[in-house]
Amino acid sequence: MQDDFAQRCRQRVEAALETFLPAADIHPASLHRAMRYAVLDGGKRVRPLLVYAAGQACGAPEPALDAAAAAVELIHAYSLVHDDLPAMDDDALRRGKPTCHKAFGEAGAILAGDALQALAFQVLAEAPMPDVTDAARLAMIETLARAAGSRGMVGGQAIDLAAVGRELDIAELEDMHIHKTGALIRASVLLGAACAANPDAGRRRALDRYAKAVGLAFQVQDDILDVTGQTGELGKTAGADRALGKPTYPALLGLSEARRRAQELKQTALDALAGFDDRADALRWLCTYIVDRTA
Repeated sequence: MQDDFAQRCRQRVEAALETFLPAADIHPASLHRAMRYAVLDGGKRVRPLLVYAAGQACGAPEPALDAAAAAVELIHAYSLVHDDLPAMDDDALRRGKPTCHKAFGEAGAILAGDALQALAFQVLAEAPMPDVTDAARLAMIETLARAAGSRGMVGGQAIDLAAVGRELDIAELEDMHIHKTGALIRASVLLGAACAANPDAGRRRALDRYAKAVGLAFQVQDDILDVTGQTGELGKTAGADRALGKPTYPALLGLSEARRRAQELKQTALDALAGFDDRADALRWLCTYIVDRTA
């Protein structure tokens, strides 16, 4: 049943992204080709799925969620394009194909990332969101902006770069990932909830607890897969974090303890949903998928 949910929502967000991204032949065509290359034909779409699942848990209709799901994926895609640049992680493979700067040049990738970030907020500002009020739309723009900026994802990346070659304690490591990975995952859940009419404050707080735990769990599992995964399965270079001397959960805690931490966070997330009915089953399934995935 949840596989059907995931397939349906992936189809929805793919259609939305196809609609919102400029066509490849529109001037300046090289920039638009790079944007489409970075976003389409790859990715698990975990963040859009969280938007749809949170919206479903709160009773929001799926058509109201398409713009938010697309916007958060555009921000995520931009972050990957920039993370892969030579000045950052200097990666050559992403989603099973050459990174954007390998395909379009470094300057082309920088501009594509810049344009994707701007497009995300244009989508949230302009795209149809049936039954979503202007006040809710404005709050969603603020939520995504905070998650993407210096107090969220970009700040986490800055902390990550400054930590290369250093030993961090567990509190410092988790602070980094709460910002770098967790902030956008948390925003995905909150955006989905915001699309519902009159979202209950208590349920919103519970979803926020869920999102914080899932966001951290996602990164723990990513760190584990960097050690245990294969490049062909991951779609990106296995062992890249270790090669760059980045602090990771397995490096700090050991592999078995990192796995225990991921399971602990999964349970925390599931516990946060105790007051929800079966409309939150997609959120429960996504939590398990994120922690138990092998790629």
